[in-house]
Amino acid sequence: MSEASQQDLAAATEVLLQLRWSDQDALGHVNNARIVTLMEEARIRWTREDGNTGRFEYGTVVASINIDYLRPLYYQPEMLIRMGISRVGNKSFTVRGIGYQDGQQIFDSTTVMVPLAQDGKSARALNDIERDWLGKSLIPARS
Repeated sequence: MSEASQQDLAAATEVLLQLRWSDQDALGHVNNARIVTLMEEARIRWTREDGNTGRFEYGTVVASINIDYLRPLYYQPEMLIRMGISRVGNKSFTVRGIGYQDGQQIFDSTTVMVPLAQDGKSARALNDIERDWLGKSLIPARS
């Protein structure tokens, strides 16, 4: 898998995350399950950063997650995740998240998200406001 280029990720949002001592495992690596939690934190910060209403009023759920771990992530004060949208469907969208430490790509992930309807259980179609917002963050899908 090739490393993502700066030009390909021009529309991505950068989220700087603090690592915690408890994130690491016995080998000194950040545990793979903690990486999923860090991705979630970045995704939530990103989707709520501007306080805009009209988007995902009843929330979203994760339909699937795929992560390619490229290098170990070590405990340090912080790491960077670049996030963008690699696909917009009718009732779902795919978030691509790429983690970096010391300028090196650590992981490359995709998360398929589904917006919820008013009942908080059913999937619903994306509205025009959501499509417009997602479209501003389009980046290439993983190769």
